[in-house]
Amino acid sequence: MEIKIKSKHDVKKMRKPNQIVGDILKMAKDIIKPGMSTYELNKKAYDYIIKQGGKPAFLGYRIAYDVIPFPGTLCISINEEVVHGIPSKERIIRSGDIVSIDVGVLKNGFYGDAAYTYLVGDVDEEKKRLCEITKKSLLAGIEAFKNGKTLGDIGHSVQSVAESAGFSVVKDFVGHGIGRDLHEAPQVQNYGLAGTGISLKPGMVLAIEPMVNIGTENVEVLSDGWTVVTEDRKPSAHYEHSTAKFEDEIEILTMFDGFYD
Repeated sequence: MEIKIKSKHDVKKMRKPNQIVGDILKMAKDIIKPGMSTYELNKKAYDYIIKQGGKPAFLGYRIAYDVIPFPGTLCISINEEVVHGIPSKERIIRSGDIVSIDVGVLKNGFYGDAAYTYLVGDVDEEKKRLCEITKKSLLAGIEAFKNGKTLGDIGHSVQSVAESAGFSVVKDFVGHGIGRDLHEAPQVQNYGLAGTGISLKPGMVLAIEPMVNIGTENVEVLSDGWTVVTEDRKPSAHYEHSTAKFEDEIEILTMFDGFYD
């Protein structure tokens, strides 16, 4: 699949859907608490996207004809759930949970996409460290996008941070290009060899999204056809930013106040 290079005008149009994504992740950070259902978070995100004139990118998304279209605005994954958790009135957030929220928005003919893992209530030190390292691995991948030469530099940077801390990176799910389509070439692996793969060029916009596990890297999909969990049921964290590359700099399109807290 051909990599679609974006013009500065394209990136300008991409800022709005990505800003909406960042706003939702900031909103979730402000309101998430023990006792909330994942449905409540999903409803607030849906209402905000519609109010901003956008369209939820994940709602109705289909991966295969034998799997139901995704029924939520947000993917909300708790603890051992890696990604693609389905919001539900019955799924209640508890103190001690880590909650990964992934959100996508379509507006101006372009997509935005990002994810963040929230610590809710009294979270144990191992989970806190997992989230800290996963966030660091994302930032290392973004730095490699800015200063690296090849796609392998990004994956190598993410993997090095995660594995040096004793964690594992998920290899079955990867990042991606983003633009007029939610998922574009290239696939952005969270592992690899520095100096290998395609060259990184100005005009690329990549959704870099490490998923990092406390235990095994192996994952499986539950019977709902969507929810991905760790094989050993140990916790996983997920952070993602859509990031544009220019000649001598990058722009994190989905950055929001409080990301670094």
